[in-house]
Amino acid sequence: DLQKLAEMSMNNGVPDFIPPNLPSKCTWSLHDNATENPHRSEKLAPKPKILSNVLQYIGDTPLVKLNRIPKEYGVKCEVLCKCEFFSAGGSVKDRIALRMIEEAEREGRIQPGWTIIEPTSGNTGIGLALAAAVKGYRCIIVMTEKCSSEKGNILKALGAEVIRTPTSANFDDPQSNIRVAQRLQKSIPKSIVLDQYRNPNNPLAHYYTTAEEILAQCDGKVDMVVMGAGTGGTVTGIGRKIKERLPHCKVIGVDPYGSILAEPADLNATDTTFYEVEGIGYDFIPSVLDRSVVDMWIKTGDKESLNMARDLISKEGMLCGGSSGSAVVAAMQAAKELDENQRCVVILADGVRNYLTKFVDSTWMAERGFRYESEVLIEGQKPWFWNMEISSIAPESNLITIGPEAKVSEAIGMMKQGGFDQIPVVSATGNLYGMVTVAETMKNVVAGNVRVDDAIEKIAMKEFPTIERSDTLGRLTTMLKLHPYVVVVDTQPDKQRRLVGIVTHVDVLNYLIIADNYEH
Repeated sequence: DLQKLAEMSMNNGVPDFIPPNLPSKCTWSLHDNATENPHRSEKLAPKPKILSNVLQYIGDTPLVKLNRIPKEYGVKCEVLCKCEFFSAGGSVKDRIALRMIEEAEREGRIQPGWTIIEPTSGNTGIGLALAAAVKGYRCIIVMTEKCSSEKGNILKALGAEVIRTPTSANFDDPQSNIRVAQRLQKSIPKSIVLDQYRNPNNPLAHYYTTAEEILAQCDGKVDMVVMGAGTGGTVTGIGRKIKERLPHCKVIGVDPYGSILAEPADLNATDTTFYEVEGIGYDFIPSVLDRSVVDMWIKTGDKESLNMARDLISKEGMLCGGSSGSAVVAAMQAAKELDENQRCVVILADGVRNYLTKFVDSTWMAERGFRYESEVLIEGQKPWFWNMEISSIAPESNLITIGPEAKVSEAIGMMKQGGFDQIPVVSATGNLYGMVTVAETMKNVVAGNVRVDDAIEKIAMKEFPTIERSDTLGRLTTMLKLHPYVVVVDTQPDKQRRLVGIVTHVDVLNYLIIADNYEH
């Protein structure tokens, strides 16, 4: 029972673990307005000509029409984008960060000198750090290693302390960003986790501001709203307000493959366990997500989403983030049912600033197979080996491997004895489980995250550069521009990945030298 779990093992008034997916206590109902609203309402007000601080520039974002892309997809209706990247902190999450802090201040749950702690995929953290910088709070942000380096650097620049956690850790894993944040709260006096997954002020920020702005900007004429779901606050807040005021308006939720937020549940069936798009999707249903306001869910993949984000930049001049691409991909599907007299609004959650070393980089995209190499390198500039299969290199197959149950000390000894920097972790069934590197092992040992007698599976990396043995040397060399090694795999029909070998820069150079000598 999740509720009992939350109440167990109190430490200084803080439970050991408050699950982020506890049943919501909200009494809102579309068909029952008799219950008095217990929350503080907000009224939209025009901004003054001179702002007293940067927090006054949160929200009030523009609606901008898409022109070229809808035509390419045969969409007849008007498509308008709510550009949340124009907000002070650069994302839709600025709104919830400010409201969560200010409501905590009003209720006396946070006072001068306190510390704000939050698990986040980055944008809520930036919003909180922005507000903390203005208001003078200490801020600690806990986010997964998947989140972009740009987000981490921005947080640090704002004065926040940043702690990274493994991307592969489930939400209830002791190493997850949620569990780590809650442990920090227990150990730091006068600290608070505002908890965007359960905090009612998350959806309320959108109910009172984002949704009202859309309705005002559109003069009440909206036929469809499309938005990505992460914590679910945007979907819940906008969805509830829209359903109250415009019952005919369709609310479309967007969820990436690999997440479980969509309904019906069979939409979530997939072999995908990792996705690159940040800020949407989860492996649990957050308490603040009210899926009853969603008329239809659309699942999206990395390749289509990130390429659409690139198109939004190059064809519409909208400097948006990756999840904005997901939202527009879904909008181009859903809006085909609308005619030329109707209107679709799409929420663009954040901006390009957070992803300059990710999907904005064509090499990064090509490395993951999201863009063809021909889009990165002109045909006439391709070297002779570009389209040859990786099997030409014949990577070393007699590799030293280690099992996930082996101890960390064994892995260290094997790497020291062999003089190499990484070891593949292979299960008893022959499936590639992960990778262990010298750098990652040292980082975890120094940080105290692992002891030398722990099982290696505790620190084995689940995300690392891989390529199929049937792929090309061109793509391999593209990947080696960003990584010191690439793992060559042979994916079986049952989706298990059999290890073929590891290729480094030296392997490729050696092959090219031998081949060049043979040619001459």
